[in-house]
Amino acid sequence: MSAPTAEDATDATPDVDDAPPAAAPVPRPRRRRRDGLSRWPLQRILLVTGAALGVLLLVALLVGIAGLTALARQRSELVDRLDPALLTAQQLDAATVDQETGVRGYVLLPRAELLDPYTRGRAEEAELVGGLRALVAGRPEALAQLDAVEDATATWRTTYAEPSIAAAGQGVPGPSVEVGKAAFDRVRAALDAQRARLLDLRNDARDGLDGAADMLAVSGAVTLVVIALGVLALLEWLRRVVVAPTHRLAREVRQVADGDLDHQVLAAGPREITELGEDVEAMRVLIVRELADTERARQELDSRSRELARSNSDLEQFAYVASHDLQEPLRKVASFCQLLQRRYAGQLDERADQYIEFASDGAKRMQVLINDLLAFSRVGRQGDAMETVDLNRLVDRAAENVAGALEESGGAVEHGDLPRVHGAPALLTTVFQNLLGNSLKFRGEDPPRVRVDAERDGDRWLLRFRDNGIGIDPEYAERIFVIFQRLHARNTYPGTGIGLAMCRKILEHHDGSMWLDTDATPGTTFVVALPVLTDPDPDSEPEPEPGPDQEAAP
Repeated sequence: MSAPTAEDATDATPDVDDAPPAAAPVPRPRRRRRDGLSRWPLQRILLVTGAALGVLLLVALLVGIAGLTALARQRSELVDRLDPALLTAQQLDAATVDQETGVRGYVLLPRAELLDPYTRGRAEEAELVGGLRALVAGRPEALAQLDAVEDATATWRTTYAEPSIAAAGQGVPGPSVEVGKAAFDRVRAALDAQRARLLDLRNDARDGLDGAADMLAVSGAVTLVVIALGVLALLEWLRRVVVAPTHRLAREVRQVADGDLDHQVLAAGPREITELGEDVEAMRVLIVRELADTERARQELDSRSRELARSNSDLEQFAYVASHDLQEPLRKVASFCQLLQRRYAGQLDERADQYIEFASDGAKRMQVLINDLLAFSRVGRQGDAMETVDLNRLVDRAAENVAGALEESGGAVEHGDLPRVHGAPALLTTVFQNLLGNSLKFRGEDPPRVRVDAERDGDRWLLRFRDNGIGIDPEYAERIFVIFQRLHARNTYPGTGIGLAMCRKILEHHDGSMWLDTDATPGTTFVVALPVLTDPDPDSEPEPEPGPDQEAAP
């Protein structure tokens, strides 16, 4: 954040003849020479913190991969090799038993089908031995046990099984049963020894798997603890180098914001925080200078306000004089002119009668001008009560006030459904009465017709007063609202030219406005803008919708 410059403050000084002198340029505090952590920007601090956290996560990842690899290796050894090897050994045991059973049955009853278990057992044995040898590859002891089983089986087959089958087929006695039993017992012993060895290997592998799982759990827990401690250490470091300096700077700024503008703001920490503190200090110095200038300006404004109050008092005094002291001579001049006119009318020459008429008319017009000027100056200064008013009633009341002119001209006033607004009833009635009176005064050849409608435009109501009169040239759209400005000769259309100026002033007093709609032809259309009620009464009428015309006066 950069502090505003002294030139900006100077440009904001009011350009008046007696304005206080411009403040001298505020020198920007000199940048202190930084060392240590103050040289580090926040980006570097965050980068170092992120790198440290990344190293911790990488170590955790490597430890996890190593543990999972060891666990997978032990699991593969147990599930993919030793368990299938033990099952294959059991199947090999069953295959040898089938061979022994087939030989024994064939010896007792030499029939070819009784020799099928022996033949099938030999085929299974060859297949199982090959599979078992592949499963225990790399384990010399297990391979030696498998070789012993093969040797015992081959010995039993050569010493008993083959000779017995051949002798039974020829019907001659073969080797004794004791020889076969002894040979097969050695086969069983070799198979039992092999199965026992495989069981030992399987138990060792299961222990290794359990150990790998325990090691993975321990290493994971240790890694999580290390990561947690590392993260806490990094957070503590960030708190010391970033958060704490920021809080200290915030405390000093709050101290200044609470009103201690003489407190010097000092900041330490990363480069951005230090520079922010220097900028805040520059801003503080500038604010102190601006406040001093503002205080001088306020004193000047107070002095001018007192002068304005005295001027307003003088104006009020003038209004009192105008309404009493100045009108008294005018009334006297008018009265004596009227006496002269009544007593000496026709006795003097025609020019004398004309002069007396001019004097009498001038006194009357002066009285009217003074009264209109007083009424114009009193708008908004008489404490008119503001209330929620129904514009339908005010337009009807204004039409009743000009009922004589309506009847004389054969005119009519119509209006649609008008809204409720907040305003002074008497003042708004004056506005509407002036507008209706103008429409009746500046009428054309046809009987005057005045139509009043309302439409909503955002947060304001637009009331349009349309008539069929002679209209107004668009080039005079603003001139007609200037006090005492007239577009026609006095003998053509009477009046002082203050009516529309008073209407605009009354509407500005209501936070509204008024203008001439130059696009609406023929006739004249005045637009009156008034604010929409911000908190209308719950029983107020809904927003006006186009409805049947309402005639206020014939």
